[in-house]
Amino acid sequence: MTAPPLSLLELALAAALIAISAGLSLWLSLGLAAQLVVAATRAAAQLVLVGLFLRALFSSSSPVPTLAVIAVMFVAAALEVGARQERKLRGAWQYLGGGSVVAVATLGVAVLALSTALRPDPWYAPRHTILLVGFILGTTMNAASLALNAFFSSVARERAAIEARLALGAERYEAFHDLVRRAVRAGAIPILNQMAAAGVITLPGIMTGQVLAGVDPVAAAKMQLLLLFLLGGGGFLAALGAAYVAVGRVTDARVRLRLDRLRPP
Repeated sequence: MTAPPLSLLELALAAALIAISAGLSLWLSLGLAAQLVVAATRAAAQLVLVGLFLRALFSSSSPVPTLAVIAVMFVAAALEVGARQERKLRGAWQYLGGGSVVAVATLGVAVLALSTALRPDPWYAPRHTILLVGFILGTTMNAASLALNAFFSSVARERAAIEARLALGAERYEAFHDLVRRAVRAGAIPILNQMAAAGVITLPGIMTGQVLAGVDPVAAAKMQLLLLFLLGGGGFLAALGAAYVAVGRVTDARVRLRLDRLRPP
């Protein structure tokens, strides 16, 4: 059993909720009407374009389009991670630091899933590979971004304490241990909350979609659990890797603190 296709009328009825919300915003002078309409319009345009693009891509029998799309996704993720920081590294490291960690964590987790649990045939099947990489990439990007933001903010705030530990002979990662721990925790909190709430407070989107499409609830729960484990592992690795890369960038070969490598906020 599969869910019946949605008609334009049915989508219009759902969109009426946005129109009602915008109308209430105008009536109550909340100032959100334009934002609601713009956000809904962007979502509709973007999703339709993505759907058309994926329909064409899924018919491809070559790995080249799949790898090209994944490469573009990684570049976009690196730009996004670099743009989110309040304190940023100077030069190309603003994007290379977090972007490389996100790419490695995402690819590692995706390859593990594709070679064990999912095993698409062929391995580059866009329907599996691109969707899985995109799903994991969102979490690893968010985890790395939060970890870097927390780390760089802490370094600037606790400069005196860090330099004191280094002056007393502490090793590089020993001097930054507390900052790394807090940064990794900041990056991992969203996925930890998501896993803790799954099934009790919320029904995750993938499981809900599969059940609505007619998949057995237990089978849908297993697939959702697999994806949550992948997200949890990928998010943690991205946060940890980003924090350790950041330690390497704010110190030099003589183990001196180099805040001059950070841009002012």
